[in-house]
Parts: sequence; C-alpha cells; structure tokens
Amino acid sequence: MTANDSVMHDRAMKAAQAAKAPSRVALLGFGTVGQAVTRILTSGDVPGLSLTHVFNRDVARKRADWVPASVAWTESIEAVLAADVDIVIELVGGVHPTYEWVRRALESGKSVVTANKQLMAHFGGELLDLARAKGREIRFEASVAGGIPVLRALQEGLAGDRLVEVRGILNGTCAYILSRMQTEGTSFADALKEAQAAGYAEADPTEDVDGADAAAKLAIIVAVGLRRPVRVGAIATRSIRPIEAVDFEYARQLGCTIRQIARASVEEGGKVFAAVRPALVPLNSAFGRVEGSQNVVTVRGVYGGETSFSGSGAGGSPTAVAVVSDVLSVRQSLGGTAGLDAGPAPAVHEVHGDFTAPHYVRFIVNDKPGILAQVTAAYARYGINIDGVLQLPRFRKDRLPFVTTLEECPESMLDKALADVSQSDYHVQPPIALPIFE
Repeated sequence: MTANDSVMHDRAMKAAQAAKAPSRVALLGFGTVGQAVTRILTSGDVPGLSLTHVFNRDVARKRADWVPASVAWTESIEAVLAADVDIVIELVGGVHPTYEWVRRALESGKSVVTANKQLMAHFGGELLDLARAKGREIRFEASVAGGIPVLRALQEGLAGDRLVEVRGILNGTCAYILSRMQTEGTSFADALKEAQAAGYAEADPTEDVDGADAAAKLAIIVAVGLRRPVRVGAIATRSIRPIEAVDFEYARQLGCTIRQIARASVEEGGKVFAAVRPALVPLNSAFGRVEGSQNVVTVRGVYGGETSFSGSGAGGSPTAVAVVSDVLSVRQSLGGTAGLDAGPAPAVHEVHGDFTAPHYVRFIVNDKPGILAQVTAAYARYGINIDGVLQLPRFRKDRLPFVTTLEECPESMLDKALADVSQSDYHVQPPIALPIFE
C-alpha cells in the first residue's frame, strides 16, 4: 500500500465512522419554523441527526416541555459557537447579526443550513466561498419558495440545460391577498387584515407587499439557476398596494387576474433583466390558478423548454421539511462541495428592470370631455400603440375608472407617457400600469 493509498484509506474509514455517528445539530431560532424543525428532528423519523442545542432570545419564555431533556437551551450564541456540533440551523432571520453568526459558525468548522433569504441574497456568494475554503457546507433551499425544492431542482435536476428565464409567484403573503381580492372582491386593506389574522402576513407587511421579499428570493434563483449573481437592491420592485377590487373586474374582462410576479431573464449578449411587480396573468395559467399562499416557479431553458414547480410557499411545516432535507444532505455529503454551488463564485452582473411587454393601464378620473384624447396623445409621443379601451358602466362620473390596454412597449417609455398625463387636473388618484404576461 502506497502512502497515498494509506491516506485515502484513512479518509474512507473516518467517513464511514462519521456516517454511523449521529450528526449533532444546533438550532438558532425557535419561532414557527424552528418549532416545526424541532418536532421533525425529535420525532425519530430522521435517524442520524441529534438536536443538541436550541438558541433563542429570552429562552426561558420559549422553552417547551415536549422537547427532550437532552437538548440544551441557551440565549448565548457564544455557547452554541463553542459547542461540539456539526451543523448549525439558522432560523433567526434578518441580516445582522445573523451574518456574523453564520460566518463564525463556518469559520469554526461547522456547516450551516439557513432559511434566510435576505442573508443569502446579500451575502450568499461570500458565505459560499467561505464554506468552500473551510471544507464545510452552507445550504439554503428553504430560503426560496418554502417547501418547494426549487434550488436543488435547478442545480441538479436541470443541470444539463442552460436556463435563460424564470418567472414566479414567490411571496405567499401577496398570493393570499391578491387571491382574496379576486374571489371575494375585498379591498387591499381588508385582505391584508385577513392575511395577518391567518398568519400569512407580518404585523409590518412592507417587505412582502412592496416586493423586497420576492426580490431577495429572485436574486437567489437568478444566481443559482441562471448563473448570474445580481445585487438584490438593483432589482426593480413595485408594490401591490395600489391594486383595487375594480382592477380584478377589468382583468376578468381580459381573461386575466392579477398576481405579484418575480421575473428575470438573460438576453442575447448576456444582459440580465429582473423585476418584481404586480402583473396581469391569464386566468387559466399556472399563475392565474394560484390560491392562498401557494408558490409557483417556471423556468425556461435553451434545450428543455419550460419546467414548472408549485407547492406550499409559506408555513412552518413545509419550510421545516426543506430545512431538514438540507441538513440530511449536509450529513450525506461527508465533506463534499459547499452548498448548491460547486464552482467558483461568478462575478456580480448589472441588472436592468426595463422589460418590454403589453400593458394594462387603469385611470380613475373626474370625467370630462377630452381626457382620452390627452392620454392617447401622450402615448403617441413615446411611440406607444393602444390595443383597446375598457370602461365598465355604473361608476360615478366624479370617480370614473377606465382602462387602456397597450401593445408591447418598454416600461420606461410608458412611465414617461404617464408622467406627462399625471400633470392634468382630472386625476382622482394616480394611474397604475401593470404588464400583461402571457
């Protein structure tokens, strides 16, 4: 046996021993998802994993009597980082101090599993590089689309294709709100209150309804699936707040409904487009059929065409399944490559949000002669062609909604046209423009 053979034999023996011994797991965060993860890890259904620590602020308030007595409860992150654990699960959320904790965990020789979309959107490349340098792993399947294994499917199941476009409903809060507005005719404010009462929306829903949550998830998918890392802050976002019940009535006239859509594509020449905004989608499409907090992701490849994934995008149990699946993957890898990205981190790409698409534009005006002529003149100045005009009956003249549908045009040109007409005094409130996706 050569010296090299001896080294390889020793490594194989150590790997076999590690496979037999349970992997020691520490959990950071005992909220909804953390509790669901704990129930799975202590159920006896996942042999090979041993939960040893639970970290949470004000831990005495969180302690649960159904957790085995062998689990150490602590509110000291230092105790967790100094402990002899193999894998740290980060479910605290936010960017700081979780970034610092995850870095220190990797530096101390621990692998990390996280559901933290903002952390991975902002620092994913750096943390993947650090994990690789330390011979550890960082996995983050649960950071996107809850219980749907999108990232692993993109990285492994579609590895033979070159993916060039992704569209998705990535935020369960917005999916719930918009589907309630569609089916019940409720206002945005009332649908938001329902979502909060059902546990689908936070007390402060800003990150969800204004698009930041979906943008962070989109940035992760673009980096993993399209191989084009982008800065999450560069992804254009628009809020669903201006959507009203009347918009669903007009959308229905067009055979459509409204959903928050995250969209990114790589065009010829390598230019990357990415945006998150409410959009019209056909009622009979995968996006149009989404109800409640369901998520849907559709990717398009050069060779394989379109592939779709759907499932529960929110809730403790679906997300917990994704987290524990990542923990098992880390255990099985026995020192394999870091996370879902085995290659060197590619350069960050500039991202643009000026998609060209047909558009729906809704006005609410104090009706008087000449309004439509002013609007069409503004469109003409920027080379925008009208496809149709819709005006439902029964609305008051002093608060009259009407819609123009437009042929394909760059969003930047439409914004300029609407800026021109917004100076007029007939507007009761600002017009809204939504792309129409086939």
